[in-house]
Amino acid sequence: MISNMIVVGMADLNSTKCPGILTTLGLGSCVGIGLYDPITKITGLAHIMLPDSTQIKNNSNTAKFADTATQKLINDMCMMGARKERFIAKIAGGAQMFAFNATNDSLRIGDRNVEATIRILGMYGIPIVAKHTGANYGRTIELYSEDGRLVVKTIGHGTFIL
Repeated sequence: MISNMIVVGMADLNSTKCPGILTTLGLGSCVGIGLYDPITKITGLAHIMLPDSTQIKNNSNTAKFADTATQKLINDMCMMGARKERFIAKIAGGAQMFAFNATNDSLRIGDRNVEATIRILGMYGIPIVAKHTGANYGRTIELYSEDGRLVVKTIGHGTFIL
């Protein structure tokens, strides 16, 4: 593993300055939310599991939910010197990992995570400039603070640079 690589676990988030690299493994229905300030080269990554903290009783882990993780990630990056009005976002994940009846909303967790992420980033006025979401396979991502590129690695479906 590269020495300046920071691993972001499931239901976790972190931020770094250049030349840091943020990575998260095993995004299935979870979504990786990458934020980048191109001027300061401050980068943040959240690995969210669920769309909405208000729908769950045990919601003390802010990094677990799209709504609270995005807010914390923005705050953390701004405390490091980034400016929200310059942020761009790249997202990946939100797969439908199991074959269920797609009409049952509670089983569409991947889609719901992506929809919530898009809505919340929109509320903050942060443009999503790239996304690699959906399908039925997992992803591992790396977000580079040097230039904001997001590398999406899959098993059997290739590697994508966003």
